[in-house]
Parts: sequence; C-alpha cells; structure tokens
Amino acid sequence: MALQHPISEADIHTYERDGVVCIRGQFDADLLAKSLALCVDHSTKTAVSLVAADDADGGPGRTIVSSHMARTSLGFMDIVANSPAAEIAARLMVVPDVRYLYDQLFIKEPGTTAPTDWHHDLPFWPFDGNDIASVWIALTPVNRDNSGLVYVAGSHKWNTLYRPNPAPPRQNFLKGGSGDLPPCPAFHKEFDNPEYRFVSWDMEPGDCLVHHPLTVHGAGPNASLEQRRVALSIRYFGGDAKWAAPLTSFTVPGTEHEMGLERGVFPANEDVFPVVWRRADAPGSP
Repeated sequence: MALQHPISEADIHTYERDGVVCIRGQFDADLLAKSLALCVDHSTKTAVSLVAADDADGGPGRTIVSSHMARTSLGFMDIVANSPAAEIAARLMVVPDVRYLYDQLFIKEPGTTAPTDWHHDLPFWPFDGNDIASVWIALTPVNRDNSGLVYVAGSHKWNTLYRPNPAPPRQNFLKGGSGDLPPCPAFHKEFDNPEYRFVSWDMEPGDCLVHHPLTVHGAGPNASLEQRRVALSIRYFGGDAKWAAPLTSFTVPGTEHEMGLERGVFPANEDVFPVVWRRADAPGSP
C-alpha cells in the first residue's frame, strides 16, 4: 500500500536527531478498522503469546500485551508487509529494504494504573545496530492522560545500555551480563530537568511513532475511565543490523537454537526474517 504522503527530509532529520518522530495520517480508515478489529479480537482469545496483567493495586484496569502475531495470522502479516509501515521505517532509516523482526500489541484498558516503565528496546533483543525501527501505530486516540508514550529525545546517542527489566516481571529472563547493566532511571522525576528534552504527541488513529531501538521511552497510567489505548508496534530492520548474543530469554520464533544465524552478521534468513519492503531501484527488486 502506497504512502499517503512522502516521508520528508525534515522527518528523517528529526528521526536522526531525536531518535523518534511522529508521522501522521499514513494509514487509511479501512486499514485502521481492520487492524483494530484484529487486535481486539486477538485480545479476547487465549494465546501463548498473550500476557494480560491486572493492576497490582486492585484497580479496575488491565494491560494486555501480545507478540509475534503475524507469524500465525495472515491478517496481521498483511498489515506488517502491505501497510505503509514497512516503507515508513525504510525511508526514515534511509535503507533500501527492510525485513520483519516481530510485532507487538499493546492495550491499556480504561483506568489502568500501571505505568509503562522507562526502558529502551535493544537490550531485550538478540540484535545490534542502528537500523532497527519500531513503528508504533495508534489505533485509538492517544494522549498523555491515557498512557501516551513519552521519549527522552536524543537518548539513542548516549552509548548506554540499561537493564532489560520485563513487565510483568518474569523469572530467568535476564541472560549473560544483562543483570549487571544499570537500571533505567525514573525519568518522570526529571521532567523539569533542563538537561533532558522530553517529547510526546497527542495522536489520532492512523498516526504513528517511529523510534530507534536505543531511544528511552515510557508511559504513565491510563487515567481515562472511558478510552482504552490500543496500539500495534511493528519492528523492522535492515542496513547495519546484526544478530547478537541474547541478553534476555526473548526469542523470535524460528531462532530458538540460532540455526543459520551467526553472531555479528546480518540475519538474512528469509524464512524467519522476510524482506517486506524494497525500494524500486534497489538490487533484487523485480
């Protein structure tokens, strides 16, 4: 599906400078309706990859997270491969093609008091490199009051890895030396600190955030008692991305024993990481 409007040089500059950019209005109404219906339907079913956590303090809310849906659902794979998301990621990273890494569904029901703790993504994954982008698509209205994401602009350039603490906590999640990494600071306590620049956006369905894997981000509770927050995040990679030693128990289906994968080398296994978008003039294009 073609972009509704081109990715601008200003968008690319913002992504490179801040490690995150908001891209508006690239997903049409039919695609959004299909995506929301798939996400809501999936969230009501029991699935191996679905994690639903009630508020620990007994509040009315619930957080639902699911991953790798496109690997078992043609509907989700159609969004991954044929929506504008893949091209958006490729244009912002300035790479000739991108591959599918994995997808995640995030739902925060009304009244959910649990925040999304501050973190960055790369330490969770057996990957290294700059050319990995998450396209976080708002499927419902999003703002700071209903748990919109907040980013520390420029944090992808800090050359720092923070400990990848999962939410909810899981036993035996950390691997290698990841337990020795420093915890991510509680940046919501630094909102008035001029040393940091925080960015967030009010979003309508069809707007998306695209962020670098080292950009620190988090979100507060969903204080709305009426509006659930639903987002679909799709992770793509290309360019300088490399397979790396895992720092957590996170596993991409099909890579459990690292067969056909070499650490420090671009993971070009088409069965696991298919090319989902390629620039028309790039080598290998039809």
